[in-house]
Amino acid sequence: MAKAKGKPRKTSKGASSTAIGGSSSPIRRFFGFFFSRPVRWILLLIIFVALLFSFSSPVVSAFSAAWGALIGTFGVGLIVVAVAIVLLGMIVARRGVPEFLRRWSQSLGDIASALALRRWNRWLGAIAFILALFGLLAFFALGGTLGTAVIGAPNALGAFRLAGIVLLGIFLVAPRGSWHILSSIASALSNAYRRYPLHQYLWRAAIWPFVFYRRHPLHKIITPKPRRPRKPVAAPVQKVEYEVPEEATRVVEPEVVPAIATATLPIAEKRVEEPETISGKWPLPSVNILERTPEVEPVQVDTERGSRLIEEALASYNVEAKVVQVNVGPTVTQYGVDPGWDRKYKEIKEKDKDGNIRVRVEEVSKTRVKVERISSLANDLALALAAPSIKIEAPVPGKSMVGIEVPNTIAAVVTLRSIIESAAFYKLKARARLPLALGKTVTGEPVVADLAKMPHLLIAGQTGSGKSICIKSMITTFLLHANPDQLRLLLIDLKRVELVDFNNMPHLVSPVIVEREKAMGTLRWLTKEMEHRYDRLAAMGARDIEAYNKSPRVAQPLPYLVLVIDELAELMSIAADEAERNICRLAQLARATGIHMVVATQRPSVDVITGLIKANFPARISFAVASQVDSRTILDIGGAEKLLGRGDMLFLPPDAPKPKRLQGSFVSEADIERLVSFWISHRPQEVHIPQMMEDFVKATTTGGNGADEDPLLEKAKRLAREHSRISTSFLQRRLGIGYPRAARIMDLLEEQGVVAVGEPGKSREVLK
Repeated sequence: MAKAKGKPRKTSKGASSTAIGGSSSPIRRFFGFFFSRPVRWILLLIIFVALLFSFSSPVVSAFSAAWGALIGTFGVGLIVVAVAIVLLGMIVARRGVPEFLRRWSQSLGDIASALALRRWNRWLGAIAFILALFGLLAFFALGGTLGTAVIGAPNALGAFRLAGIVLLGIFLVAPRGSWHILSSIASALSNAYRRYPLHQYLWRAAIWPFVFYRRHPLHKIITPKPRRPRKPVAAPVQKVEYEVPEEATRVVEPEVVPAIATATLPIAEKRVEEPETISGKWPLPSVNILERTPEVEPVQVDTERGSRLIEEALASYNVEAKVVQVNVGPTVTQYGVDPGWDRKYKEIKEKDKDGNIRVRVEEVSKTRVKVERISSLANDLALALAAPSIKIEAPVPGKSMVGIEVPNTIAAVVTLRSIIESAAFYKLKARARLPLALGKTVTGEPVVADLAKMPHLLIAGQTGSGKSICIKSMITTFLLHANPDQLRLLLIDLKRVELVDFNNMPHLVSPVIVEREKAMGTLRWLTKEMEHRYDRLAAMGARDIEAYNKSPRVAQPLPYLVLVIDELAELMSIAADEAERNICRLAQLARATGIHMVVATQRPSVDVITGLIKANFPARISFAVASQVDSRTILDIGGAEKLLGRGDMLFLPPDAPKPKRLQGSFVSEADIERLVSFWISHRPQEVHIPQMMEDFVKATTTGGNGADEDPLLEKAKRLAREHSRISTSFLQRRLGIGYPRAARIMDLLEEQGVVAVGEPGKSREVLK
């Protein structure tokens, strides 16, 4: 007999017994089948259907009312709610109710903290997008009362409200990107308005009808003119010494022509002698010849973070300061710092009513923070800002703040065309003879200057700092706004690779000079040309070249003459005394004659840029240099050693106490090639070679050693005839000159057979 499978269990009395009827009893099997899970679900379903059938009418009415309320409130947007409920049900069915409730309660704290700290804007943005969806459905009568409440009414105003909610959602979801887009749009609109000022065009459009009516009155156009008898005009016209254009005879009536022609005769003669009419054979190139290269926009600078780091770094060194202004430039960002106060306190002990001693701190005095304290923390600020180097301008000229200039991650390229097309350059071009487009400041403002007002420019900087590009930019600006009748160039390129691109230009007095000996001859010829021009000014009674060119007695105006020396150190290495003497004399006297110089060097040492040269060049530009000593040599102050290179420079105008930091203008080799090709292709067939060019060729082809090269040569010959033997030291004493010049005169005397060949350490015999 098989044993019972059920274990004995204790009864209420503690006795052990088996299950009722055993494990295989019919009663047990009946109750087991009746209480199984499928039967329980079927019984519950039968009971639910019976109750639903019994109460069908109230349930249907309640369900219809609820469904109508939901449809009326959400409209088609109820699908979104249903999808959310279905997704929630799937999550609950997959994880189970207890596990879902446990995880939900566990994440409530995380969600609350996220809402309070970081992601609250995203939740609000999601809510805004959901409301916008309901508002969009309301335009098609599918959004229910919720969508109607969002937009108000499906009209234009509702569309504006819907667009505002969408923009608000975008700004909440991505605030930083939206702010960057808005700032970029504002910057583009500002640049467009700066380049094309709308108010000027509107003003011109408003006053144009009045101007047109003033020039062409309507009553004169409509009213027919009375016919007048034609009078012979041949006899009066013959008295006039120039031919009247046909257009003038068509517009002006016949009897008025002789009077007008006679009255305008001096003006016509004056115009013939002005450079503008002479320049008719030289068409000026358009600025479109320069390629419009899009300027590289600098990366977005986190100015708020930079301001906070500067204030915290200064506060850590007990320097109270506040950033009051931020200027983002093409190369650096300038933070304007307002110095705070140094405060002194003292402790005052007092007794209260109970007799207890209390300590009270009282401010005794306060003094302004010294600027030197901020300037001395340059390296510490560079460490705090993680910058390679910073430059502190203390104080900023014209402002009561200290400027902290921090380099940008990516520097923008300032093109020459962008400065030429600026309003500042247009204003300068109207009154300047030799305009220069230098670059842009740390605030992004273009800086222009007039070389004729400087009147000479000294440039220094180490190799690769942008010195040669600056010189090319200046020459390109000259070639865009002056023709060969108005400007002549002398280019000395002892490096042989920088300025040779401008060869064959009609503006050049001679091809680019690359030999040191010929360069010295050029300086001597230019000195003689200056003296010759002074003689012409004195004969005409003119004070300067402008007065000379405006004189009605001048047949051929004098062109401006610009000398560009790319490497001064090479000239100083072969004949420092003569080069310094000629350069200083030109710098002191040549301004009135229209001769100007641009001198550059990559070795700003005291033996190249001497004190005499620096005193005669008040306008200077310094690019990046190696040390503070070099910066003081060129600018008399430090700061150039902290420049970034690649066009970053300090410009010292002649009328400014401190230099300005600029990002120099850039011109490409392709632009220079197109400009040179333009001038070569537009050269007239018959061009008059000025006497100045012929004199230069004669002076330089003789090597500069002719009898007319040194005015003291004739005096030296007279001294030689009076003595039997002479020496170099003898010429020094009697002529009052230096040793290099006396030795050169002695060599000239030997070449002309005045003295014999000398021996070292002995005087020379005079040949009778």
